[in-house]
Amino acid sequence: MTAIVFDLDGTLIDSVGDIHAALTQMLARAGHDPLARDIVISFLGKGSSDLVKRVLNHVGLPSDAASHTNYLSQFLDIYTSEPAKFTTVFDQVHEVLRDFQSSGIALGLCTNKPQSATNVVLEEFGLTAFFGSIVGGDRLPSRKPDPAMLHLVMRELAVETCLFVGDSEVDVATAKAAGVPIALFTQGYRQTPVAELAPDFDFDDFKKLPAIAALFFAELR
Repeated sequence: MTAIVFDLDGTLIDSVGDIHAALTQMLARAGHDPLARDIVISFLGKGSSDLVKRVLNHVGLPSDAASHTNYLSQFLDIYTSEPAKFTTVFDQVHEVLRDFQSSGIALGLCTNKPQSATNVVLEEFGLTAFFGSIVGGDRLPSRKPDPAMLHLVMRELAVETCLFVGDSEVDVATAKAAGVPIALFTQGYRQTPVAELAPDFDFDDFKKLPAIAALFFAELR
């Protein structure tokens, strides 16, 4: 069976608006001004726990274990209560996923976003039904770029390899660690030049992804 596994934030959805809004509310409760959107984007990629810790360190709030747990809980409560106010699905995502699914391609999702928040967002945007495996950032002790999460998706899809589609340095490192090719969506939250990351494929429009997938699947034959 052929399979494609996707990252979520910055790949299928542009979610930084709601993430930034939730962080702004969390910081306001602690008496701090909001962070610039670009700073928040630079902190994304390694999951909510890492994001909150980086924010706390950046503004000088306590980041010991108890404080971190408290702020993380606040952030997730705020975020999951209204995760779709400023978030959008990238153009052609639904159409491309629908075509892949109708072609018999197994689809999976591998994101460092916590599972509960992931499930809420997928439901909000009508994306849940596309995926035969959904692995969020707290299903395993490790997170991307450790390849264990991606390997779990592959096991749940019952495939030995896949094309991984992501947008960030973390996604490229995950694919390389897992030994699978990466198709890099260049309109996400990446900070590093594409040439430096050296992905197997890159694309700036989801309409181009089916041709990339066809090349990958042809190489498997």
